[in-house]
Amino acid sequence: MRLLYTVWCAVVLVGLYLLLFPAQFVCLQRTAWKPTAHWINRLWGKVFFALVGIPVQIEHRFRPEPDGVYVFCANHFSYIDIAAMGVVVDNYFAFVGKSEVKHIPLLGYMFAKLHVQVDREQANSRAYSLAKSIRTLASGRSIMIFPEGGIVAKDIPQMRHPFKDGAFIMAIQQQVPIVPITLLTNYQILPDVPTIRMRHYPLRAVIHPPIPTTGLTQDDVETVKEQTYQIIQDELNLTSKQAIF
Repeated sequence: MRLLYTVWCAVVLVGLYLLLFPAQFVCLQRTAWKPTAHWINRLWGKVFFALVGIPVQIEHRFRPEPDGVYVFCANHFSYIDIAAMGVVVDNYFAFVGKSEVKHIPLLGYMFAKLHVQVDREQANSRAYSLAKSIRTLASGRSIMIFPEGGIVAKDIPQMRHPFKDGAFIMAIQQQVPIVPITLLTNYQILPDVPTIRMRHYPLRAVIHPPIPTTGLTQDDVETVKEQTYQIIQDELNLTSKQAIF
């Protein structure tokens, strides 16, 4: 049954994207229309989770201002995290993600046009993506980033420690708040294992209160980075303990 459910999820995911892509392609041709292209991505995610029967449960300990600019930082244990973030967060944001995505037909075109690509193997690419992210924030658009640097945790739900610096450098440079987000169950929905199998769990997430960066300097990167890590990890630890009992 799990295999059949996985096949159904794949058919819905791809079928929906093919249905929505023509409208998204048009919206990607002009900068002024790109927020609509982003909205189409969010619609894709919402309809997908509804059709495959996965309820979305978001605990808002903070509600981001619709037009506010933030650096959103979340744990990253599953590839479903990418689709989930468009459902969890309402704001217009750009992902910072691996450049390999651009090789995926259609989806790669959208990613290259709408988000920030980084090749983690090349130092100059990381510098370029940081500079582009800073320009994105300066333009009034939020950034969404997984500061672990990929799906790299070896002992889920323990995140990789320490986080990468990029998210915190850009937030302090632009003096915008950092919003920690804990994704509680995505690794149960789609575990990062060689045999791909979707599982039927609620998608649960917590949006934490923001960490202000006003008045901070680059000397504060380590402090803010550790603070963000602890907020997300403490929530993961609490949920893990509750599951045991």
